[in-house]
Amino acid sequence: MALTPIDIHNKEFSSRFRGYDIDEVNEFLDQIIKEFELLIRENRRYEELVNDMQARIDYFSSMEDTLNKSIIVAQEAAEEVKNNAQKEASLILKQAEREAFAREEEAARKEQLAEREVVQMLKKVELYRTRFRVLVDAQMELLNSTEWETIVGEPPVQTVLDDRTELAYNDDEVTRNEEQHG
Repeated sequence: MALTPIDIHNKEFSSRFRGYDIDEVNEFLDQIIKEFELLIRENRRYEELVNDMQARIDYFSSMEDTLNKSIIVAQEAAEEVKNNAQKEASLILKQAEREAFAREEEAARKEQLAEREVVQMLKKVELYRTRFRVLVDAQMELLNSTEWETIVGEPPVQTVLDDRTELAYNDDEVTRNEEQHG
């Protein structure tokens, strides 16, 4: 059983012959009571301090658990973000490859079209050169012909020049003229 200050205060001793001085004993017991009360108060204060410290330890342990869980969640979230970024990068890369392939096909189609146009232009240039050669040949034939001498006496010179100029600019006429002079 625990001893309390009241137990000490209420304690009575039996007296004997040649016993202790009662006033001294009471005075000493009063000192013991005061010291005992101080010790009990200190003990309570220390118990409260221990309880407070235990509560803090529990709080910090709980916080540590929460932080550990938060770290795990953050790591999982980071891993998920990383995986999502890799998936997105893969999708972007595939899309870019598809677009590049489509652009290559479009460029090849445009290149073929341009090549056809170049071939057509070369044919037109060759046709122009042929027609121009025919025109020059017809003019040279006209210049070299003996008709000049007969023309001078017949129609006026300007009329002959007008007729020949018209022939030079009309491809169908030049072709017919070549066929006639053959």
